[in-house]
Amino acid sequence: MKAKQILLFALAVFCFSFVANAQRGVRIGYIDMEYILENVPEYRESETQLEGKVQRWKADIEKKQLAIDQMKLNLANERVLLTKELIEEREEEIQILEEEMLKYQQDRFGPNGDLMIQRRQLVQPIQDQVFNIVQEIAVNKKYDFIFDKSADIVMLFAAERNDISDQVVRTINRAAKREEALSKREKKEIEKREELSVEEEGAISEREQAIEDKKNERARIMEERRRVRDSVRDASRREFEARRQRLLEERQARRDSILRARSGGGDPPPDGGDGDGDEGNGDGGL
Repeated sequence: MKAKQILLFALAVFCFSFVANAQRGVRIGYIDMEYILENVPEYRESETQLEGKVQRWKADIEKKQLAIDQMKLNLANERVLLTKELIEEREEEIQILEEEMLKYQQDRFGPNGDLMIQRRQLVQPIQDQVFNIVQEIAVNKKYDFIFDKSADIVMLFAAERNDISDQVVRTINRAAKREEALSKREKKEIEKREELSVEEEGAISEREQAIEDKKNERARIMEERRRVRDSVRDASRREFEARRQRLLEERQARRDSILRARSGGGDPPPDGGDGDGDEGNGDGGL
């Protein structure tokens, strides 16, 4: 009798759980892997470096192709002047260069080339991290399914409220900050932020942004004041220099005037001197 009661109780609990789960419904979420990658700083930096390599590889291929085209053009122009042996030798040389260029292109951009290998090496760690984070979010938030929007699955409609990409990005960036944190205080601050909900973290971020905006505004005002002060100081300096230059010029003008006056008073007038001399000669003659 007692065993029968226990069995009935267990059956009732099972039925209650089944009904509750049915009433809750299936919870589905999704992520956008491309969006996540674009918002991970480490991936963006590595992608920029890889893009630089790609551009150099393309430039090398283009340079090789231009050299081959020039050799073909030269051969076409000089064909009538060359012997059969020289023509065959040049054609063989061109063929070798073309094969080398194709091999270089395949080694760089082929299915197993450097680009694909380095891109896999770049994406794989982040994909593994995203997978682990998605598993954790699914368990904590009780998701039944989580899909990747950027994968081959066709999603005709997806409500934005079911997008957990931002949660994944925040978790990845938190992990990166945790690794970069140098002091225990910074680590505790990061751990404290991780315990907050999305809304609480958003409110804190808004307050931090407001504080940052005030700092920037204060810095802008101080810079404007400094600029005005420097402008006034420069204007005063220019005015002082102009006044000083004017005084120096006036002083020099007076000095030159005095020197000219002294120089003019010391020499006898040219006409008067000649007249006196003539009269003296005349008296002497008499």
